[in-house]
Amino acid sequence: MTDLRAAKDAARAQARARRDSLSDDRMRAFAADALRDRFLEELVRPGFIADGPVAGYWPLGSELDVRPLLLHLRTGGLKTGGCSIALPVSGPRGQALIFRDWDPALPLAAGRYGIQEPGADRPEVVPAVLLVPMLAFDRSGHRLGYGAGYYDRTLDALRAIRPVLAVGMAFAAQEMDAVPCGAHDERLDWILTERETLRFTQ
Repeated sequence: MTDLRAAKDAARAQARARRDSLSDDRMRAFAADALRDRFLEELVRPGFIADGPVAGYWPLGSELDVRPLLLHLRTGGLKTGGCSIALPVSGPRGQALIFRDWDPALPLAAGRYGIQEPGADRPEVVPAVLLVPMLAFDRSGHRLGYGAGYYDRTLDALRAIRPVLAVGMAFAAQEMDAVPCGAHDERLDWILTERETLRFTQ
């Protein structure tokens, strides 16, 4: 366990530095739009994703921005009429996230880590699709997070309730040869980058 923790800490430092180096605003905007289009072309239109709530995230630091996709889904939906979109609300460290409906017309509040979150008056949502941020990924579907365990516990809890599609969203430059992982690390179903789509489940 100690060796795994040390390996993850070292990988996080390297991955964070790599992602932070992607500072060109035009490139970042291009990547956000490319992932929106890739998600629609390769997951929605072929029918891999059924109608249902989609939970994304408000970008923290140098995370890839999925808001263009979320806003498109809210207005255009997975089929025609728009769909419910949600953002996570962070509870105590190590607990699963909850998700609340996001109405872009309403103000957000700063949450536990200063990330923008829907207020407590917004209804809770159990997502059918979860867009997952990360520091790094590999080609076996593993992701490297920040170490708090939020998304691993969230995916474990959601998958015990209903089928949920976990889609990692990352810059291609965030790929590493092998993410250090343990028995409790949840694998992703898909990973999308601005360059390609990786699918791990049938």
